[in-house]
Amino acid sequence: MRRAVSPRVRRPPPGGPRREERTLTVREWIPDAVGVLIGRRKVFYGWWLLAGAVVAMALGSGVSFWAFGLYVEPLERTFGWSRAEVSLAFSVSLLASGLTGPVIGRWIDVRGPRDAILLGAVLTALSYVLLATTRELWHWYLYSVFNSVVRQLMFFIPFMALISRWFDRRRGIAVSVLGSGFSLGGLTVLPVMGAVMARVGWERAFVFAGVTIAALFIPLGLFLVRNDPADVGAEVDGAHRTAESPPAGPRTGMPVGAALRTPQFWVLSIALTLFFSGMFGWLVHQIPFYESVGISRSAATWIVSVAAGLGIISRITLGLVADRIERFESAAVVLSGVLLVAMVSLWLNSTPAGIAFFITLWLVGTSGGPMMEALLLTRTFGVAHFGTILGAVVVVETAGQVVSPTVAGAIFDATGAYDAALVMYAGTFLAALILFAVARRLPRLVPE
Repeated sequence: MRRAVSPRVRRPPPGGPRREERTLTVREWIPDAVGVLIGRRKVFYGWWLLAGAVVAMALGSGVSFWAFGLYVEPLERTFGWSRAEVSLAFSVSLLASGLTGPVIGRWIDVRGPRDAILLGAVLTALSYVLLATTRELWHWYLYSVFNSVVRQLMFFIPFMALISRWFDRRRGIAVSVLGSGFSLGGLTVLPVMGAVMARVGWERAFVFAGVTIAALFIPLGLFLVRNDPADVGAEVDGAHRTAESPPAGPRTGMPVGAALRTPQFWVLSIALTLFFSGMFGWLVHQIPFYESVGISRSAATWIVSVAAGLGIISRITLGLVADRIERFESAAVVLSGVLLVAMVSLWLNSTPAGIAFFITLWLVGTSGGPMMEALLLTRTFGVAHFGTILGAVVVVETAGQVVSPTVAGAIFDATGAYDAALVMYAGTFLAALILFAVARRLPRLVPE
């Protein structure tokens, strides 16, 4: 029986065509789910792909972004390096990965995410073995740079491009579920990495990270990942094909060269730069901050881990409504404002009660982080060249992410506290809020 669906028409950009777009409702989701449970419908392969991608994101983020703070104090103690010197590796590696982002994105657009994930898995595993051999400061910087560049091949850009290819009307919920993998890494992988490091030391913890990356990502790329729905005879979103259904058209979108000449690209890029420089910069220093206010390392690790687990709920909750938000720039304004208040509150009160209040705000504010780039960029520029455009945006984002953790580390070295760093991050979220508000008033450049 054919379901009746009320179309919703979005306002096209000036001079652009107008087309109808269906917004999925709960009534559409329930019959599909029931059909799967009773065996009358097959599970859309994209959901299996998304499940594998979530596990990959959890492991990839858990052994890199989440675990970085675990290495700060051991490296300081082992080699006598300052906190700014250790943190600089994070910044330098971000710079290298950002500069190579457009090349990697272009390769993914042409060759597909699968080849990138397979090659990246092998090279990333090797990079963690190299990190375990660190003996000099320049080793730490060089191996960190190599790790960050090859990790780009198997981690963020390819999986975002992959999920954006498989989902259209369900892209909001899909990328939010994918982003929950990032939180899952903090909940499940971070405590494991902390336990491994406590038991065998930081060198063997790096080896452990490399082995687990190879053990998961290589089979995943070989046996699960497929570049497009057509590779398994499916349609985007798992749509049903009938005899009269027209064949799926090519992915549409603006080329990166044209996008670079628009104000939309630069306003969104700088806004995302400010947002993520605050978000990821503070992620690097969360565990050291909690230690600086008298919390033990094990307790600090569990605070970050539990917060990451709760973040899964907040991200999926936002994902359920993201596809119904006409302009996601409006959501970005709200999220930036929440993070602004969070940083100010932690600056004013770092007692256990103050930390609990901060974490509540942090969970809300960061809930949209994983989906921001996918939703903002595909809705503005289209999907056809998403990998390349995302790579170009990463170059701009890198400017803030390179400076952010290093400056925070230098502030702590100079003052013995993170107060000025909290004020700095509050300022970045305020600036991001203003630019997202500006982007909200700019037209989209391709019909959705």
